Amino acid sequence: MTPSPNDARQYSAAAERNRQPLLQALQTLLPAKGLALEIASGTGQHAAWFAAGLPGWIWQTSDADDSGFASIRAWCADTSAHKVRAPVRLDVLAPVWPSDAEPFEQDFDAVFCANMLPIAPWPTCAALMRGAARHLRSDGLLLTYGPYLEDDVPTAPGNLAFDQSLRERNPAWGIRRLDDVKLQARLAGLQCRERIQLPSNNLLLVFERSARNGNFTPPM
Repeated sequence: MTPSPNDARQYSAAAERNRQPLLQALQTLLPAKGLALEIASGTGQHAAWFAAGLPGWIWQTSDADDSGFASIRAWCADTSAHKVRAPVRLDVLAPVWPSDAEPFEQDFDAVFCANMLPIAPWPTCAALMRGAARHLRSDGLLLTYGPYLEDDVPTAPGNLAFDQSLRERNPAWGIRRLDDVKLQARLAGLQCRERIQLPSNNLLLVFERSARNGNFTPPM
């Protein structure tokens, strides 16, 4: 449901469409309880929906821009998602997470990031991988969602149009090549364990710590 004009909730039609398929995938991938960090929480629709659908999980929300923090709080209040921590400013390029508060004291069981990579400069991909590797438990998972370009898979016309529109808005943006993303993950000591096809030509990628790099410390 689209919020009323006086509602603090911001609205993303894409988040509304993909929240249930994503939740179903997370319910299969994740254990019954844990602590998750969401990168680029945006409107807060995902955090509210996931926290309600995964009652054993605590969600730490974050975004590089605090303009959406009221929306995150409002969505979580509306869905009675009580296990959502207050949003913090987090620029993935910063050497310390979060960016303007005390560093995270606990490691996370999962790091979730939806639709950030196409609408951010390419260096944010490597920074996301390094930061996730720093803050994940040894058996934790990094989950990234969105469209990707695959060398051996025809790109859907909608994704091609989306990629062109992004690059017209900002030449540093655009849908990323899956192999390039996997390479940045490997450099940070993570490997892609699973590729899950979701509706609207989007993928959920599941990264875990490489067995060969169990004690690997990613560069800052």
